[in-house]
Amino acid sequence: MLQDKNPQLTPVSSLGEFGLIKHLTENISLKQKSSEMGVGDDAAILNPEGKKILISTDILAEGVHFNLGYVPLKHLGYKAVVVNLSDIAAMNAEPAQILVSVAASNRFPVEAFEEIYAGIDLACKHYKVDLVGGDTTSSNAGLILSVTAIGFSETEKIVKRSGAKPNDLLVVTGDLGGAYFGLQILEREHSVFLANPNMQPEMEGYEYILERQLKPEARTDVRKTLDELGVQPTSMIDVSDGLASEILHLSDQSGVGFRLYEEKIPLDPQTISTADEFNLNPVMAALNGGEDYELLFTIAAGDFDKIKNHPDFSIIGHATETPDNYLVARGSEELVKLTAQGWDAYLNK
Repeated sequence: MLQDKNPQLTPVSSLGEFGLIKHLTENISLKQKSSEMGVGDDAAILNPEGKKILISTDILAEGVHFNLGYVPLKHLGYKAVVVNLSDIAAMNAEPAQILVSVAASNRFPVEAFEEIYAGIDLACKHYKVDLVGGDTTSSNAGLILSVTAIGFSETEKIVKRSGAKPNDLLVVTGDLGGAYFGLQILEREHSVFLANPNMQPEMEGYEYILERQLKPEARTDVRKTLDELGVQPTSMIDVSDGLASEILHLSDQSGVGFRLYEEKIPLDPQTISTADEFNLNPVMAALNGGEDYELLFTIAAGDFDKIKNHPDFSIIGHATETPDNYLVARGSEELVKLTAQGWDAYLNK
């Protein structure tokens, strides 16, 4: 990637800031009806047609959130979009537009930006969202991506973190802990490569958990599924910082406590086998690992029959009147107090 080692690569200075933006976005077309004007003017114009507007933003910084020693730039662009769309999905809303800002040092040529934007474009097409603006600038600290996601929803459909009531059921989509163990595999193989560049990475048999880490998906499909089942969640959050941390957020915002049952936490077989390989407890990875980007939500107890047989939903606990949060240990009534040991960008460096 370094310019002096790859003289055939194109320096960003040959295009300039505005030329780079034009180069990266010239083939982007708008698909959403709410996107009235996108890239090309001082601001985008959106027409939400009477719906509420939801906005969320995230920053991904090199050395803090990702390691380019093993994260492909195209995957990084895709993931940067997904983590923001996940926040919109966590409000039970439909994402529609994104804005992307990129800061990069001069070691990143035009071709590196093209790879990042190829991943961004792939995510936009997959989730049917429009790229309507953003910015690029230079950086003295590697690569930084900032994505803002915009979504819309009818007022009555929006779900906040603050609506859980005592006796509500705690539900999670998909499975948990896979992204954490995908990261462990990547870190292990990267360390082996640094020690001996002639060693080939051993990735076979870890495909699912590697994809959970490198190319996660936002659960934008859940809104439609719940609509079809006739279920309106009472509270919701996405699992980005670990299940325990997200439960504590719901507890704090809703003023309730939760009982979480260890045997109910959904784990993929590859997550379990990899945990055994590292001599780690897969449940601890689900509780504290983060980056699964599944949705955690509560529903009224009366909606139990509507979701009990759905293969993508796991009922993992229930809300209580007292604002204390406990894990009920597998096969016993032992209560383990939940603590937030998940990802914190200011602590996990």
